[in-house]
Amino acid sequence: MTRLPSSSLIPDQTGRTAVITGGNSGIGYAAAAALSAKGARVVLAVRDLEKGRAAAQAIGSGAEARRLDLSSLSSVREFADGFDGSIDYLINNAGAMSSTRQATRDGFESQFGVNHLGHFALTNLLIDRVTARVVTVTSTAHNSASIDFDDLQWEHRRYRPFGAYGQSKLANLLFTAELQRRLTDAGSLVRSNAAHPGWASTGFTITSGNRVIDRLSALATPLMAHGPEGGALPTLLATTGEVPGDSFAGPSRFGVRGPATLVNRSAAAHDVQLARHLWVVSEELTHTTFPLASTTAT
Repeated sequence: MTRLPSSSLIPDQTGRTAVITGGNSGIGYAAAAALSAKGARVVLAVRDLEKGRAAAQAIGSGAEARRLDLSSLSSVREFADGFDGSIDYLINNAGAMSSTRQATRDGFESQFGVNHLGHFALTNLLIDRVTARVVTVTSTAHNSASIDFDDLQWEHRRYRPFGAYGQSKLANLLFTAELQRRLTDAGSLVRSNAAHPGWASTGFTITSGNRVIDRLSALATPLMAHGPEGGALPTLLATTGEVPGDSFAGPSRFGVRGPATLVNRSAAAHDVQLARHLWVVSEELTHTTFPLASTTAT
């Protein structure tokens, strides 16, 4: 399956366990509901536990919520330490966007801290228990983005909300590629994939920093975007489809909406050296490392 027009077409998921960050709303909730409908146990890893429990109750039996605040590395570690058993699918779905520079509890710029570093740390802490896929949700915003290693946290340059968001989403794709390289090097059969939802109406507010652009986006979204179920199709394809590691799934119609298929990424997202450098820097910032030993002779 390399094309997915409907979530009803995903394979039976009986006996599988999926951990989905931000699974209480939007495309995370839609993906969780689709996997649960096919028999999976879904764990909604959420910042607001009350909302998470309400979402789990709405999904039904086999769904539960656990607290995870990706803006806090101590919360990430607490979640990982408290999780017993294997995980078939780790879906790094949660995302943050801010119109002004905000900082996480660890002092990271919030978009980079939540969208990339929180998921980077979570994956490293759980990867030895993952048996099938790690799927990281990114965005087409990566296409115009770059990574400034001299000012990752936007402390010295003028803050550009969409620039910071794009940097975090490019980091998601570089992370996906480098994780797959390391999994392969360790002889693991786990696949690291990425997905983007296209233009999805989910309640996630675009904050570019330009009031005119933001207003136009808000007006156009109900008319042109697909809903959370459509936005979740790329995630479901990357999670359950017969696709190779380091696949990138997105909507088939101009990258905006429609059935999920495999799509292209920017030249920067293909940069192997950039991905490796980002990994090293991310390890230093999060104090986490990839735990699987390499099988390559040195």
